[in-house]
Amino acid sequence: MEMDNETNQSILAQFSALDYAIVISLVGISTYWFFFKKKATNEFDASSIKTFALEPSLQRSQSESGFIAKMKSGGRNMVVFYGSQTGTAEEFAARLAKEATRYGMKAMVADPEECEMEDLSKLSEIENSIAVFCVATYGEGDPTDNAQEFFELLNNGADLKGLRFAVFGLGNKTYEHYNKVGIYLDERLAQLGAERVYELGLGDDDANIEEDFITWKEKFWFSVCEQFGLQTGEDISTRQYELILHDDLPKEKIFSGEIARLNSYNIQKSPFDIKNPYLAPIIVNRELYKGPRSCMHIEFDIKNSKLRYEAGDHISVYPQNDSTLVEKIGELLNANLDTVFTLKNLDEDSSKKTPFPCPTTYRTALTYYLDITSTPRTHVLKELSEYATDEEQKAKLKLMGSSSDEGKALYAEWIIKNCRSIVHVLEDMNTAKPPIDHLLELLPRLQSRYYSISSSPKLYPESIHITAVVVEYETMTGRTNRGVATTWLKKKQPSESSLPPIAPVFIRRSQFRLPAKPQVPIIMIGPGTGFAPFRGFIQERQWMLDQGKPIGDTILYFGCRKQDEDFLYREEIEKYVESKAITKLNLAFSRDQAEKVYVTHLLKNNMKETWEVIGEKNGHLYICGDARTMAREVKEIILETIQTHGNRTRKEAEDYLKRMDSQRRYSADVWS
Repeated sequence: MEMDNETNQSILAQFSALDYAIVISLVGISTYWFFFKKKATNEFDASSIKTFALEPSLQRSQSESGFIAKMKSGGRNMVVFYGSQTGTAEEFAARLAKEATRYGMKAMVADPEECEMEDLSKLSEIENSIAVFCVATYGEGDPTDNAQEFFELLNNGADLKGLRFAVFGLGNKTYEHYNKVGIYLDERLAQLGAERVYELGLGDDDANIEEDFITWKEKFWFSVCEQFGLQTGEDISTRQYELILHDDLPKEKIFSGEIARLNSYNIQKSPFDIKNPYLAPIIVNRELYKGPRSCMHIEFDIKNSKLRYEAGDHISVYPQNDSTLVEKIGELLNANLDTVFTLKNLDEDSSKKTPFPCPTTYRTALTYYLDITSTPRTHVLKELSEYATDEEQKAKLKLMGSSSDEGKALYAEWIIKNCRSIVHVLEDMNTAKPPIDHLLELLPRLQSRYYSISSSPKLYPESIHITAVVVEYETMTGRTNRGVATTWLKKKQPSESSLPPIAPVFIRRSQFRLPAKPQVPIIMIGPGTGFAPFRGFIQERQWMLDQGKPIGDTILYFGCRKQDEDFLYREEIEKYVESKAITKLNLAFSRDQAEKVYVTHLLKNNMKETWEVIGEKNGHLYICGDARTMAREVKEIILETIQTHGNRTRKEAEDYLKRMDSQRRYSADVWS
């Protein structure tokens, strides 16, 4: 209803000073809510996390519009929350919820970021109810982005008496804070009065997290059945999504690779983030190695994006699958890849209406949205077995999809050890031909790839550099497997005669930072592409020198196989040594002599110098590279250094290193 000017003026005249005060107060409260309550934190220990007292008027909507209401209206008695960064925890949560029907329960999957988690205590109002949490540990022992607010809530305290729960954590033993989030959540829920229905499960992604999960969930269901008086029902396959085919849909209504918003790649709008990546032109793509392997130096142009970064941050790239593999799946399943379709969730209460952006084509889904190169999970093999017409193939797929010891062993050998992807499985089990839409329902989402930024905005404010080894290896079946992102990026070569190629990217902030005071000495340990973030650090210190500012000692440990083949940025490094941006350079070329020499050998020889930096001068120490071996060995050498030259016991050395970690004087940017 529209109002004329006289009516407007009459209404405005009725506003008193008190009315304006109330309005201003409400604006202030709203601002407080947005900037403080919504702010995520990287710490979740109860002793260190920032807490915020919420006004009653600022509480989220009550349960009549939340997940409790959805559970009651849908007759559900189980909710599976996930804290997921790469999609695995979300996948496990969906599998648990789907299996619930076999045990006489009805479940829903929920993202804690989209739920009123304050209502968790009300779950006990539902008879025989249970909350399960599949949570991954991320970064330096942090909750995933979508679980940050939930952990803030737990730290603030809540009465969870009557809540029954179970936790499965996802982690990686090569990292220092292995499954820290899952362990904390399991303990914290019990502290708040909740009742644990089954023991904490811990999955190790460095080994066989699929086996860890299926072993845990079988025991979890046995415990639930025993406590709730349930019976195991028939194990049946049920579809989660309904296939809808589209004819003559306008092109602009069909997703063609956009991550979240239709036509977002045609109309780029900032701010750019994980759900709205920036299409960055690739202006440089040059080879760094001189040997048989390949390592790329890539520069992304960001001058028109409003993207900002700091040395030590990460850039994430959304890649595309190899078109040859996509075509192969279409050929194996006799599918027209240009068919336009939608997969609609049969669960109307689910917040996830489609498994990936729809409507789209099979070709687009397989190219942009689905992971077709990683090893398939056991439940995928189990579903495929239903379509196999050869009895031997059917039995083998079904066995690998089971939780038996024999099935686990076969899965570990045939799938994991041989690095078989879904393409390889369909080739080798050639009578298993599921409808392509069912296969697409089963496959996990293709995730973006993170790279340490190897530049500093002080020198390169309009571009972001990365240093990436092209992944390519031969499997035990004689096939060649290639990395999704690096293989795709390798082909993106700029040309003077055409527009530069583009890649969807976004920035992820990091705690991997130079000291606030440039006079503080630093030690950087980064063999191979672990040198990437340190290139940005050194550029930053070179910039400071150019500004006439003094810097502390800058000590670099770098190693590679052969000096003449893979000595990354050799000319640059030598210039930085000459300019004193690098005050001491320690080099290890492992295969240039009969006996292999690594950076850890050099570090062990220089323990006295290391202690002078970290013990006497309060310097910073940084590690970047392989978490499985190098980072562990470096940590042991640092502990030995503190013991030997700092005159401390092992326990005192560990405590000292923990303090360095909490002070951000000991930082690791590692991968497995």
